[in-house]
Amino acid sequence: MDWRKLPSLGALRAFAAYAEHGSLSGAARALNVSHAAISQQIRTLESEMGVPLVERGGRRLALTTAGFTLADTLGRAFDAIVQEVEVLTGAESLRPLQITTTPLFAAMWLMDRLSAFRAAHPGIDLMLNPTPARVDPAPGGIDVAIRYGDGAWTGVESTLLFETSIVIVAAPSLIGEARIESPADLLNLPWLQEVGTTEVNDWLARQGVTSARTGAMTHLPGNLVIEGVRRGDGISATPRAFVEPDIDEGRIRVLFEDEVPGRGYHVVTRRTQLRPRARAFVSWIQNAASDEAP
Repeated sequence: MDWRKLPSLGALRAFAAYAEHGSLSGAARALNVSHAAISQQIRTLESEMGVPLVERGGRRLALTTAGFTLADTLGRAFDAIVQEVEVLTGAESLRPLQITTTPLFAAMWLMDRLSAFRAAHPGIDLMLNPTPARVDPAPGGIDVAIRYGDGAWTGVESTLLFETSIVIVAAPSLIGEARIESPADLLNLPWLQEVGTTEVNDWLARQGVTSARTGAMTHLPGNLVIEGVRRGDGISATPRAFVEPDIDEGRIRVLFEDEVPGRGYHVVTRRTQLRPRARAFVSWIQNAASDEAP
């Protein structure tokens, strides 16, 4: 290899961090340097390569086609380096398996099944991070994310775990015998939304009635949202899979439903090869979901 043909490693690392985090400030925090240092390193890299990597029109930088290609290559290369260093130093085998998902998914689905994973893999230490924030898998960090959506996320691999629609639900004690024919019929009632998420606001916006809402919005942890709906504290939007028994037994009434093929919970990982304990978890959770499929 002719090492003289390679640009500065520091510049490559700064550009890879920028591409991963999507901002100069995010890259600066990741590398513990200044915002200006990241910007200068990217300019240095462009000068050394003779190729524009970012478009600077507007308030934010954006990757050019060449920038996307280089970012993808660097991401895979740096991931491979990190994984090999972890293997050689033994850090990979000692680091707990890190899983992130929403508090609602953790409370309503995952926690009831984790004992089966621990029984099957007693030697794997597990670190579960329930958060509404979107956290991407990264070397030395999150191994697997469980995420709701259509699976069309950039820079990661996603596999559908199970489909489920989003339903707008309320308890009969709140709605009574009222005829609910349009979203406008709900606007004077209280609403419940999981902290850090936007499902209710997004649904109201799609119906074009956000500004007309007069009922108060209360933000709660995911498992408390479901409990609140059951008690009649408010209306909420939630994946149907988590309230199916309540619907069947009449504790909760479905008012509206958004059904989109392919939309549901996905297993999200990096595009590089997973370490063994992550592969074990992905295989287990896919089998668990498959065993429960109708």
